Amino acid sequence: MNVFRILGDISHLLAIIILLLKIHRSKSCAGISGKSQILFALVFTTRYLDLFTTFISAYNTVMKVIFLICAYVTVYMIYVKFRKTFDSENDSFRLEFLLVPVTGLAFLENHSFTPLEILWTFSIYLESVAILPQLFMISKTGEAETITTHYLFFLGLYRALYIANWVWRYHTEKFYDQIAVVSGVVQTIFYCDFFYLYVTKGWCKSKKFHSAFLR
Repeated sequence: MNVFRILGDISHLLAIIILLLKIHRSKSCAGISGKSQILFALVFTTRYLDLFTTFISAYNTVMKVIFLICAYVTVYMIYVKFRKTFDSENDSFRLEFLLVPVTGLAFLENHSFTPLEILWTFSIYLESVAILPQLFMISKTGEAETITTHYLFFLGLYRALYIANWVWRYHTEKFYDQIAVVSGVVQTIFYCDFFYLYVTKGWCKSKKFHSAFLR
């Protein structure tokens, strides 16, 4: 395991913690797409089924369990505990537009035609587009709280660090997973404009921002 992988995992976990703390402290899930969080929970569920079949390392197992727990706690807080604060009207992205093509692609393009491998491939493809309902929600409302921009920033940073991880692994191990790399690059592209405006427009310090990156 290299430093890029570790930093990527930390950035990913930090993004989730930021979101959970935001909901817990404000007792509100306003501005947060519940549909994106459902997709992320589905991503972790289908990807980490090997918890029951394969042991890689204690670190790997612990991180998988943490991500699964955090994903379902987030969904619970949005749809149960603080459901009255959930903006369902603006969280209107149609999930079938993502789930149908991703499912089809997972059956067509995978490493081997086995249930676990297809589900793992499905999770990789789905993760690359799971943030779209959140970005769509921001574009629809025209604004977002600072804490949501931090969440998106660290999610994007996680993907960027994982690209560095793949480059390092190819350089040192000659390892290359085309499905993971292509999907990761596609996902990172969604964050490119956001990264630029986050830094240059001072969104990390402002309370709200307009969704110029989606115009």
